[in-house]
Parts: sequence; structure tokens; C-alpha cells
Amino acid sequence: MPASSGDSVTAPCLQAVLQVAAALGVDSAKLLRDAGINKDLLRAPGERIPLAKYLDVYRMAVERSGDPDMGLCVGHVVYFTGMNLHLYMTTICRNLKEYFNVIPSTIRIRGDTGRVLIRSQGDFIRLEWHPLNAASAAWRPLIDEMLKSSAEIVNAICALPVPVRAAEFAYPAPGDTRALARAFGSNLKFGCEVSCLYFSREVVRYPLIDVGFDPAGDFWAGARSVFDAPETVEPFLQDTRLAIRRALPGGGLTIDSLARELGISRRTLQRRLSALGSSFKNILQDVREEQSRRYLDDPRLAVTEIALLLGYSDQASFSNAFKAWCGCAPTEYRQRGAG
Repeated sequence: MPASSGDSVTAPCLQAVLQVAAALGVDSAKLLRDAGINKDLLRAPGERIPLAKYLDVYRMAVERSGDPDMGLCVGHVVYFTGMNLHLYMTTICRNLKEYFNVIPSTIRIRGDTGRVLIRSQGDFIRLEWHPLNAASAAWRPLIDEMLKSSAEIVNAICALPVPVRAAEFAYPAPGDTRALARAFGSNLKFGCEVSCLYFSREVVRYPLIDVGFDPAGDFWAGARSVFDAPETVEPFLQDTRLAIRRALPGGGLTIDSLARELGISRRTLQRRLSALGSSFKNILQDVREEQSRRYLDDPRLAVTEIALLLGYSDQASFSNAFKAWCGCAPTEYRQRGAG
């Protein structure tokens, strides 16, 4: 299963595979040794693992466990360990459509495994999995993992249930489909061109859960703590800041896309901000700097996740910006706070 020498995945991807392998009785330490991976790389979420080595570990774990449904278990772990990021997304987005529009891409979250695309098809929306590595396009464990984690995340963040209406897989029909049916329902098709899930079109209007409770300590960067501003704050500036925060995780925020979000022209946005003594660039930097401190105060968020929430393409770009604001690296700032 060859992969480009430059392709890589984030450490949590490998950690999820190792967790499931260990639960199935496989020696995870031996998996790492046999794949030539230094276990110390797994201690930092920002570390990258070569994709070829990650796939080697995954393949050996499936073989040694003897469990063809292992990918479903890995998908469940991926869903659960990534919930901090998705809970924060519920403080940014109001419904599933907004979530689909701004959630960071799979490549930015996980690495060079593939892309998840959302398409409309009649009365349904399709959540499609497109592997970047052609050799893994029909590899069952990775397909099962991605579809399973996606289905659980979508259902978990919505205030209403989001059942899978149908599932299609790029691999041939296995001899035993009971685990797949438990995960995705009975409407399953195999040997398809693209692996995907179908949801009713109406779910895009479903509201997301309101994190009005304390999931594990203070929810430092929730929408209320950030945007319950004093009455003296100018309403338009407040709306602009909220729109920026909502759009940041999607990446590529521009003054034009912000103006569209606010329902005004670029020229009107510039004029109104100028009249208030501000600009798009200044507010964008201010929101990012303020949010970065709030996110770093929450130990449940990894620095890589914070970079994604702030719209940076990678952790290094965020770290450079943070050093310019605060004079130290994000990890150093977090360590000072912990001390």
C-alpha cells in the first residue's frame, strides 16, 4: 500500500489505531517497533507520522487482531477523542449547514489520508470519503473508520437525531455485514465508485446542541463568555467579531467572504469599520489573539486544534503569530498558566 514519501498524518490518528489494537489483544509496542516508529513521537499531538508507516501499523493491527471490523472501532475512538474540537464548533455554528461550511477539512485535522466532501442529491445529502492515496481507495478499515467517525460526530452535535439513511462502500461485500448494519443501518451497497453516507436533506437545518452545561471544568471559550459583551460595545462591531469567529475554522477568511456573511458589500463593510476607527485586518487579528488566549486556557484543546479553530493552515503558522502577540510560544504560555 505505497504512499508518497512526503505524506503524513497527525499523531492522534496513529494513537487511535494503537488503542483499538491493544483492546483487541495486539501488542501495540511491537507494532511500533515492527513499523520502525519511535514511540516518543506519540507524546505530542502536533507530531506528524509518515503516512506509509501509519498504514503499515494499521495493516499489521488488522491482520494480528483478526478483526475485519476494526476500522469501525477506530472510527469510534476518533469520534470520541475529537469531541473537544466539535464541542467548540457548536459554540460557533447554529445549525448543521453552518457546521458543514466551516468545519476544518479532514486534511487539516488528520493529515494526508483523504477528503470528506458534502454534496446534495435529490432529497438527500451525501457525505463522501475521497482517499488521497489511490492504493487505499478500496481498503475497508480506513473507509469504515472515516464513515463511522463522521456518522457519530454529525449525530452527536445535533439537537435532533441524524440517522444514516444509506451507506455505500468502495470495497466488495464482506461475508459478514452485521457490524456494518449496526453502524449504518440495513441499507448498504458495496463495490461502489465512492464510499459515502446518505442523510435526509432536512438535517442541514437541524440546530446544534447548546453547550449550556459544564462538560469538564469551565468551558473557557464558549460563545457566551466571549460575546456577552457590555452594552457599550457597538453592535455592528459585535456582529462582525462573531461572524469572524464563526468563519475562522473554515480557513481562507477574506474581507469579501466576511461581507457576504454579514449581508453587505465589501465597500459598505470597509466604510462602516473605518467610521468606527477599525478595519478588517485589525479586528481579525484582535479576535484571533483574544480567542487564542481563551483556547489555551482550556487544557482539553490541543495546540493543533486551536490552530484550526483560528483558521491557520498549520500549528507552525499559529505559533509564529502567537509569538508576535505575546512574546512566547503557545506551549510556553500554557505552561506558565499551569504553573
